[in-house]
Amino acid sequence: MSSVAAAIRAALLTGEPHAKVMASRKIARDWRLGRLEPVWDAEMPEAPARPAALELRPPNQMPRRRGKGLAGQVAMIHALAHIEFVAIDLALDMAGRFGGAQPREFTSDWMRVVADEAMHFALLDRRLNQLGSAYGRLPAHDGLWEAASVTTDDVLARLAIVPMVLEARGLDICPATIERFTAIGDHPTAIIVRRILNDEIRHVGIGSKWFKTLCSLQSIAWEEEWQKLVSARFRGQLKPPFNDSARESAGLTREAYQALASKDFVAQ
Repeated sequence: MSSVAAAIRAALLTGEPHAKVMASRKIARDWRLGRLEPVWDAEMPEAPARPAALELRPPNQMPRRRGKGLAGQVAMIHALAHIEFVAIDLALDMAGRFGGAQPREFTSDWMRVVADEAMHFALLDRRLNQLGSAYGRLPAHDGLWEAASVTTDDVLARLAIVPMVLEARGLDICPATIERFTAIGDHPTAIIVRRILNDEIRHVGIGSKWFKTLCSLQSIAWEEEWQKLVSARFRGQLKPPFNDSARESAGLTREAYQALASKDFVAQ
């Protein structure tokens, strides 16, 4: 029986999209069914594998996705697919890097996220195929993983940045994205994004739940700790408008994130 850490490491080092999805789904299923040893005996890679055909560029060198017609439609879907592809790795790394030091429920929660993200990517990649394209045919940036790479040493920092900032931003953006696809008559993609939004509320909720739990165990005020970690580790800004209702459902308080949004902050 393979260890959970070895299985996760192998999936992280799988770059081909279909193989990544299948490996991730298998890990989540095998963990749920008790087919993986709860042993963390393998180190997580510094960076996951990416598809050989995918061109990664710095965020400031990415082309604008404002083209009209099919090209613009495909570009928007490709960007979403890339976010979900990276999200698979972020969830895998969360379980593989930090699960060994946490209760079993921590890994179980993130395995459910792994399965969701793999499903999200598969839906978007299939939609690209329906439109005559595929994931990897357009350039993408690795900003999401780069933001996570500064938190490999601290589970609280990782929870603060990935689910509670990066994924929470998705809660803010998804409603307008759904409207854009609906406006151009792409109802199939709008339905996919609506499914992603509903699932991401739960994912952010898992992150905030564990952040609060771990802060409580250390007798730390979670809002102050979150603000401190975001100010120190996140190279960016929290920008309105916020999806306050979705964030509240996910356990984020308006006072916590609006305090950061009211000022510029960069990592020290």
